[in-house]
Amino acid sequence: MKAAVERRPIESPAVDPNQDRYWAEGDLAREIQRTFQICADCRMCVTYCGSFPLLFDAIDEGDGIEAVTNEVVAAVSDHCWQCKLCYIKCPYTPDEGAYEALDFPRLMAREKAVRARREGMTTVDRVLGEPDLIGRVGAGVAAPLANFVNRNRLVRSAAEKLTGVSARFELPTLASQTFEAWMSRHTPGADAGKQGDVVLFSTCYGNYNFPEVPRAAVQVLEANGFSVSYPAGQSCCGMPNLDGGDVARARTKMQHNIDLLYPHAHAGRQIIAIGPTCGYTMKKEWPSYVGTLEAREVATKTVDFMEFMDSLRRRKRLNLDFKHSLGKVAYHAACHLRAQKIGLPGARVLGVVPDTEVRVIERCSAVDGTWGMKAEYYDEGLRYAGRMLRELRPAGGEPELLVGDCNLAGLRVEQHLEQPLLHPALALAKAYGFV
Repeated sequence: MKAAVERRPIESPAVDPNQDRYWAEGDLAREIQRTFQICADCRMCVTYCGSFPLLFDAIDEGDGIEAVTNEVVAAVSDHCWQCKLCYIKCPYTPDEGAYEALDFPRLMAREKAVRARREGMTTVDRVLGEPDLIGRVGAGVAAPLANFVNRNRLVRSAAEKLTGVSARFELPTLASQTFEAWMSRHTPGADAGKQGDVVLFSTCYGNYNFPEVPRAAVQVLEANGFSVSYPAGQSCCGMPNLDGGDVARARTKMQHNIDLLYPHAHAGRQIIAIGPTCGYTMKKEWPSYVGTLEAREVATKTVDFMEFMDSLRRRKRLNLDFKHSLGKVAYHAACHLRAQKIGLPGARVLGVVPDTEVRVIERCSAVDGTWGMKAEYYDEGLRYAGRMLRELRPAGGEPELLVGDCNLAGLRVEQHLEQPLLHPALALAKAYGFV
């Protein structure tokens, strides 16, 4: 007779990589079996990503949960792109007060970390885990050459064979002037500081690839009376390393940023993240992976850019001196924004711009950090992203301004819809008349 899988964990699931139990393969295997059985009994998340169909097919075609081999576990984990949507919707999570205490994305991150420690990192995960290094090498004076190489199909095809990064995924351009360089020369606006001081976390993509976004954020914040500090030397938030299971490298980056940001957090300043993936990582992952009081204080003081702007709206402190309407806006709600459980602050703020109508699309781009860039998963990711693309550009609809918080999702949108996905900071700067 098959042994029943207990729904209630014997002890709380291991989520802290600073504890030995996190790395214990036997404990991990038991937690995977328990979680997979509960997921198979529910099946609500079957359409979210490739992980769940793989899992359910293995169970249905085999002999129940016993049919889930190590190979199946690895495949399920590798097809999880960490969008977090299953956690948001799951009724069995700690957030819902459920005794099952499921956290499927965090469990898959643990599985990948344990496997990476046992078997080593893959080449593609090593490459995609270092966007900050790529930015430091390719941005600035080297940007024209780096961008020329990135646009060359023959070079990209050869690089795909060596690195595993898809030649078909349009990589972000590298900026000739980084945001850090711009900020070092920036003269604050006349109203900066009247309402207080904030700190900006630009993200590595904001610094090296999309500097127009943090630039617009600075202009908008100053127009609302805030002086903006930018601690120089910020690095990647660590999420790309977690995607590949490289916990040690992720923690090094997290600690570096915490050392920069903690004095500001301790002084009471809010830390504004302009990217939802980085904001999620700072709020949710830094306290868990670093596990210090300093990490928790930085996390507590971190807010998403539009979350901060929406707080001004709620307190009737938002500057309403808009010069232009935005017309019809199709707003893409990024998965890692929704995972923060703060609602859709971008849609709420843009909705107060005169003569602006906001339509919300809650569909995943299937990029989610680094997963969608991998050659092995490019076609699968594009298939799942098709729902987002269809809803952003409905057949026969009037032209709309496309807006979304995630610049990586924007790469997918611009490639396939041939229209940019503006970050809300840029949309607000446009409404204020700055761009």
